[in-house]
Amino acid sequence: AFPVPVAAAGRLPAAVADSSVRVLAFNAGRIGSYALAGAFAGMLGSVPALINLAAVQTAAYWLANVMLVLLGLTLMNAWHGLARIEAVGRVAWRRVQPLMRGLLPVQNPLQALALGALWGWVPCGMVYSVLLTAMLSGSALDGALVMGAFGLGTLPMLLAMGMAGAQLRQYLQKRAMRLACGLLGL
Repeated sequence: AFPVPVAAAGRLPAAVADSSVRVLAFNAGRIGSYALAGAFAGMLGSVPALINLAAVQTAAYWLANVMLVLLGLTLMNAWHGLARIEAVGRVAWRRVQPLMRGLLPVQNPLQALALGALWGWVPCGMVYSVLLTAMLSGSALDGALVMGAFGLGTLPMLLAMGMAGAQLRQYLQKRAMRLACGLLGL
């Protein structure tokens, strides 16, 4: 069973509680960067509406739907074209990645928050698909809400994985476990 991050922090070992806070901070940063990207996309999407370019909005709507279908095909391992689309994001990623190195290893919640905020800019076809939907939302606020909802939808799985990783790290630091792993490697 995974620890309850905040409510039961007083009953958890200090290292687990600290890890839980860092996992929560990381995800808050990640969702915050998604919301920021969504606000920007929503703002861009509102420009065609202001100048009455219905054709641009219709094309973007269709593109967003095609992206969702392609995402489904990617998740089914039936198509791998999103990797090419993600390659476009790698240009920005090359600029963000060195900033992340300075935050590792994560020692406190503020570092985790900053790392999560940078992590939100990792090239990802799923994020790109939802960004198109945010662009169609019509405003910066609505775009931020779309991406924030997307981030919250991914939160349960990423929290569980983060908590499991924190507990696994603690378990693997035990001397007996390290010896057993070393023996398996022989």
